[in-house]
Amino acid sequence: MNTTSTTRRGFLGGALALSSASTQAAPEGNGLKLGVATYSLRKLSRAQALAAIQELRSPYVSIKEMHLPYKATAAELAAGRGEFEAAGCKILSGGNNSIQVDTDEDVRKFFEYARQCGMPMLVIAPTAQTLPRIEKFVKQYDIKVAIHNHGPEDKHFPTPQSVLKLVRNMDPRVGLCIDVGHTARTGVDVVESIREAGPRILDMHMKDLRDFSGKATQCAVGEGKMPVVEIFRQLIRMKYQGGVMLEYEIHENNPLPGMKESFAYMRGVLAGLKA
Repeated sequence: MNTTSTTRRGFLGGALALSSASTQAAPEGNGLKLGVATYSLRKLSRAQALAAIQELRSPYVSIKEMHLPYKATAAELAAGRGEFEAAGCKILSGGNNSIQVDTDEDVRKFFEYARQCGMPMLVIAPTAQTLPRIEKFVKQYDIKVAIHNHGPEDKHFPTPQSVLKLVRNMDPRVGLCIDVGHTARTGVDVVESIREAGPRILDMHMKDLRDFSGKATQCAVGEGKMPVVEIFRQLIRMKYQGGVMLEYEIHENNPLPGMKESFAYMRGVLAGLKA
């Protein structure tokens, strides 16, 4: 695992000061779209989550179901979508969604939900069995799917490599959402996994860990061992067009301070790389 010293805050020097001038820009420096997976704000109401997103000053969002419920009516989903858009949000995706029942009826409901919510992509947790049926609906709806790897505990897709093995010959709209934290916990090299996935990376969940052996060691981005600088360098080298979505899973009742710290660090890294 690549854990070079450039991942540490020492890399930045004065770059954090430089980043303050770019926090209003979208996309961020070097073309990366830093955004928010609203699962980070799961204990907040939709209105509270929108206020928090505005404080983070990044428009890009991946919306979790608690902020646009599956069981809502079409009118309620339209109204909720309107609230996100009125707040200046750009909806990049929705999820994570477990699509593990292999029937047209079950798979279609997720794509209908995405269509009504204005989501151009679904972040999903499927099975190998459901993937061919999902690909059929990707073609029918022209909505991308990004398969999220969930680390050693995931019996279906623990690593990016386990996803690539099944999607490499599928429609190009079927790809990966690489969760860097879960990826690191499997022992594979995160940066090499990104390089290997190439254009199949459609989304990314960003987080940090103090110890790659345990997910309970999650911390604000920049405080752990995640090779953030190398990750961003690789994404820029690849001209990656998807979102880099902060998924902050700790301090669920008061996530905003740690999320702000994470955004400040990531923006500082991008400013440092640009400089």
